[in-house]
Amino acid sequence: MTPTRSTSSKRNPGATKPASRHAPTDPRYTAAVIPTTILAVLAQIADTERVAVEPWLAGLGITRAQIDDAAVRVSYRQASIIIKRVLRAIPRSGFGLEVGAHQSSGTFGIMGLAMMTARTFGEAVAIGIEHADITGALMDVEMEHIELNQPNAREVALVARPRFPDEDILVFLCEELFASTLQLARSLVGPTFKPVRLELTYPAPAHAADYRKMFDCEIRFGASRNRLVVGAQWLDLRLPTHHPVSAQQALAICREQAAQIKRQSEIVASVERILRRRLAEHPTLGDVASSLNLSERTLRRHLAAAGRVYRDIHDQLRTERALELLSAGALSIADIGSEVGYSDAREFRRAFKRWTGAAPTAMRHGAG
Repeated sequence: MTPTRSTSSKRNPGATKPASRHAPTDPRYTAAVIPTTILAVLAQIADTERVAVEPWLAGLGITRAQIDDAAVRVSYRQASIIIKRVLRAIPRSGFGLEVGAHQSSGTFGIMGLAMMTARTFGEAVAIGIEHADITGALMDVEMEHIELNQPNAREVALVARPRFPDEDILVFLCEELFASTLQLARSLVGPTFKPVRLELTYPAPAHAADYRKMFDCEIRFGASRNRLVVGAQWLDLRLPTHHPVSAQQALAICREQAAQIKRQSEIVASVERILRRRLAEHPTLGDVASSLNLSERTLRRHLAAAGRVYRDIHDQLRTERALELLSAGALSIADIGSEVGYSDAREFRRAFKRWTGAAPTAMRHGAG
């Protein structure tokens, strides 16, 4: 059940402006712990349509081969930038519905197997929600029980919340999440599965009829939350693919993968926290490792497991801080350079242009 700020630069059509002025400070934004499931589906569609994938990845430290590598993890920031570039490269309505429709239980790997071998549909749904992160989820999901006035009438809803506010990709994320959820549900219980209604927070798009055709239920746009509502009787349905031994084995692997993602997220967040506090000191990898009571080699290995490189994390945080200070407008270019670890203003200008594609003064004028 996979669920889950930048604009194109005039200097480089494939580039994306840094989002640091508005970027979330939540460590989940930059922690590389998200599997590339959705990105792989997007790349498959692009290959079929002979659309080049490489421009989507420019400046993000990700290769085309890595998109198809199950061991690779990306950050929410990287994934959101790629999705924005995809939507510009393949600008057609209802693209999120199309991407969701390409998916099935097999798309979700070991979690899909755990769901298929669960005893009931309700147990499968619980597994999908608990382990959504290992499938590359870009939205946070939870189950909600709905109280109804009619006797013996029950409804439940899959509620999806944006992990970070980003209107540019909200429609795509909701379409992809709910369409893939529908496909997954039908693969588990059969083609007769039908929701009660789909509620979405955004206004009805021009392709609203596509929603009704796909979900075959009431669609409410402009709702207070994003949620897919189904009759609770579906939860009690026993799955024909239930296999207790396979279910236990698949769940054990899901839990280990989830624990691994948590460990990777924590180490990246710790590195980012130390760097933010000590940017002006220009800390080395060894300095940060010492602060974490780790050897330099161990920290490098942990970061590699999370799909990150120390220098990239350091440069990203320096870029964000520099842009923040440029936007505030109170400090000179030299002082801003000093704040992010550069004693020589000329070195800072060169580094800043390497990070962003623009000189600090040009970026400051643009921010104003």
